Amino acid sequence: AKVIPAHLRDPDNNWFGFSKRARVIVYNKEKVTAASAPKNYEDLADPKWKGKVLIRSSGHIYNQSLVGSILAAEGPAKTEEWAKGVAANLARPPRGGDTDQIRAAAAGEGELAVTNTYYFANLMKSKKPEDMEVVSKLTLVFPNQGNRGTHINLSAGGVAKHSPNKEAAIRFLEYLVSPQAQKYFAEGNNEYPVVAGVALSSQLEALGTFKEDQLNARVFAQNNAEALKIMDRAGWK
Repeated sequence: AKVIPAHLRDPDNNWFGFSKRARVIVYNKEKVTAASAPKNYEDLADPKWKGKVLIRSSGHIYNQSLVGSILAAEGPAKTEEWAKGVAANLARPPRGGDTDQIRAAAAGEGELAVTNTYYFANLMKSKKPEDMEVVSKLTLVFPNQGNRGTHINLSAGGVAKHSPNKEAAIRFLEYLVSPQAQKYFAEGNNEYPVVAGVALSSQLEALGTFKEDQLNARVFAQNNAEALKIMDRAGWK
């Protein structure tokens, strides 16, 4: 509770975030200029991107969380209008994970892809020529820097209510915010530490700094069911 920022833990201390990743947009530099690239999540619904957006299915928690955060910021009517715009702009029916969206953008199957940062950073870390080529074709955007900030997903933990080893579980969770453990998150999977002062991986360092949305995960989690209904109505499969 002392070292994890308030927006990265449950207001009632039922769970705590231990690492984070940003939900970002990458674009194909051969097809999109920096000036025309999306600056906000809302831009993904612009008709100029019709047939050009790559994103995984509405059934995945990353997208449900993102839509839940937009729901908190914009309200249901605007969020549904946005989701319809995104669905209309898809380059293909959603399939695969975030890395598949990144590869498809590099291959020209679409022009924009939505991904969590660690998928892109893991490709940056790869020594495989094909992965290096994918990264070379793309540029990353942290959305909504002029307003609420970029959406954050968390890896979090808590103690089961009826745990027979509650004290040991708490000690383990406390260990996860030690500098040593936070460094594992940063270097092992290219996730952002939640504790200030812990060094990032060289890949995340290369992506630069950004403003993160400080909406508490409890809020977008509570919006999860409504977010999925909105995506279903919008035709986002």
